[in-house]
Amino acid sequence: MSILKVLTFPDPRLREISKPVTKFDDSIKKLSKDLLETMYAENGIGLAAAQVGELSRMLVVDISPRDLEKDEDDGMTELERKIKQPLVIINPEITKHRGKTKYDEGCLSVPSIYEEVDRFEWIQLAYQDVDGNKQVLETDGLLAICIQHEMDHLEGTLFIDHLSFIKSNKIKNQIKKNGYPEKRGRPKKDDSTTGKKTKALQEVD
Repeated sequence: MSILKVLTFPDPRLREISKPVTKFDDSIKKLSKDLLETMYAENGIGLAAAQVGELSRMLVVDISPRDLEKDEDDGMTELERKIKQPLVIINPEITKHRGKTKYDEGCLSVPSIYEEVDRFEWIQLAYQDVDGNKQVLETDGLLAICIQHEMDHLEGTLFIDHLSFIKSNKIKNQIKKNGYPEKRGRPKKDDSTTGKKTKALQEVD
C-alpha cells in the first residue's frame, strides 16, 4: 500500500470527469487499498480516486469512530451502524433519495475551508465492489453526506461549487491569491443531521 498525493484546488485535474470502471483486476484492488491508506493518513473520512489523479469512478468512505472514548456516543444513525466500513464504492449511482439536510463540510482538496452545503438527507445507492459485484445500500446521516460529497468529485465538482456564486468565487480567488490558511481542526459541534457530537479534525474527504 502507498500514501498518494492529494490534489488541491486549483489543480485542473480536479475538474476532470471520471470514467466508469470496466475491469476489476488487481490494479483496482491496489488502488482501493492506496485510497484507504491515504484517507486515513490525511485524517479524512472519504476520498475519491479523482483526488489523487486517478480518473476512475471509485471512492472510499469510513465514518466509523476512530478516537472516541468508549463511553461517548458515536453519533451514528441506526442505518449507518448497519453498514460495515470502510466502504469501497465503484461506479456509484444514487437511485432514490429523500429529504434535505445541511452540513458544514470540509475537503482534503480544499484544506482548512469549511462551509455549509445542502445535501439529500437519505439516499439509496447502487454500486459495485472491488470484485465487480453489484451492491445496494440505504443510508442517512454523515455517511449519506460523505458519499454525495465524494460522488461530486467524480463529476469534477468541489463542495465550494455548491455555494452562492459570490461566496464561491470569493473563496476561490482568495486561495488563488493567498494560498490556503494554516490547516486546523474544527472544534466539536452539534451535527446538523443527527443532533449529536462529531469528531474534531474531521474532513469530509
